[in-house]
Amino acid sequence: MNTTLLYEQDFYSWIQQHIVLLKEARFNELDINHLVEELEDMGKSNKRELESRFIILIAHLLKWQYQVEMRSNSWRCSIIEQRVSINYLLKKVPSLKNAISESIVEAYPDAVEIAVAETKLLISTFPTECNYAKESLLNSEFYPESN
Repeated sequence: MNTTLLYEQDFYSWIQQHIVLLKEARFNELDINHLVEELEDMGKSNKRELESRFIILIAHLLKWQYQVEMRSNSWRCSIIEQRVSINYLLKKVPSLKNAISESIVEAYPDAVEIAVAETKLLISTFPTECNYAKESLLNSEFYPESN
């Protein structure tokens, strides 16, 4: 079957076929365009996961800071879980360390949106930019003081 057609009809089989082709050094049979596209997507996927983890972490830190009376063990556990997951991801994909600052900037508006929805506080309650240093976000001892 044509590799492009296989890509469109059965992605898993396409992957398996390309593993065989690569192992057997049959490079002239590779579907290069789709292979490059998939490799690019893999890199984007890691960055999206980093941003997603920061969204949840920052949202919970904002709730922790701005809704003191509602602090819970559940929030603390979520903060811990996100930090562990971020550090694990950075350990497995060290080059993502270069994307931390950008990921925080990208994540912050969504984190605020979650914090607003879950706390029912006005959006103006929260800073327009993330005030947490990246070192603080990754520090297991950091929990922001209340405002």
